[in-house]
Amino acid sequence: MSESVSTTSGTNKTEETAQAGADVELGRVRQLWHLLEPLHAVFYYAPETFEEAAALGYDTAERWPSYFPYRAAPLGAAGSERVTSAFYSFSPRMVAEHMKSAWQTASPEQVLNARERAVDRAYRAIFGDRITSPELAEAAALARRAAEAANTAGRPLAAANAESAWPEAPHLQLWHAATILREHRGDGHLAALLVAGLDPVESLVSFAAIGAASVERFESRGWSQEEWTAARERLTARGLVDEDGIATPAGRELRRQVEQHTDELAAAPWRALGPDGAAHLADLLGEFWVAALGSGLLPSETTLGIGKV
Repeated sequence: MSESVSTTSGTNKTEETAQAGADVELGRVRQLWHLLEPLHAVFYYAPETFEEAAALGYDTAERWPSYFPYRAAPLGAAGSERVTSAFYSFSPRMVAEHMKSAWQTASPEQVLNARERAVDRAYRAIFGDRITSPELAEAAALARRAAEAANTAGRPLAAANAESAWPEAPHLQLWHAATILREHRGDGHLAALLVAGLDPVESLVSFAAIGAASVERFESRGWSQEEWTAARERLTARGLVDEDGIATPAGRELRRQVEQHTDELAAAPWRALGPDGAAHLADLLGEFWVAALGSGLLPSETTLGIGKV
């Protein structure tokens, strides 16, 4: 009897330890997203990116005419419906506007080549001599291990980027890995939104309702005021948002569940590194994260809610 009690007690402790470890691991998953996202996203704001896009013939008066083909190019010559599906939160009208002549201006292969040239130039400008540092090379190797461990089933953007050949230079490998991992997370996030019953515009309204970013920032996704209002009314009817557009306790809980589900779905690649490897990567990325933020290229407010959710 005493042996049986001892075994049960040990099992309970093991389960408690495993749960505590899972909580820490999800925190690390979110931390690594916070560190890698600026290293990926700075590409879309760098002057080198617009210069390469302009050389291909894209309008660079604003960022959207090049953003859509740059991000969609791994999918091949995808039309606006497929791009809308993969990007989710953008208005179909906005996607159609920027995709209608995207592949007439340049082929996906030309865009991908321009993308790599732009990343190379932008990273050299941002990181300077640190571009050839052993720390960057080690961070790139660890991030690549995680990216190569990502299961891309049901994740179209992650799969499309993972299918591209790995570049040779460590700094380009770092960006490629960051891109695969952020699209892997993003694809999982869309699954979490679908499970929560939030359509594209409702996902933005509910996110703004918890203060992730201002309503004005979310207007960049191209939805009309009528569409935004209708989505808010639908969420109000579900008891998720009040009449002023502020999340109710039920609305905040639903968004918490979405974020937790997203972290859970994004965790598998980081398990490939183990706790020590993931922690070491976080340490290595610090100085490059600081450099990306210090470049002044990234907006002070984004639609991702980093640091607010």
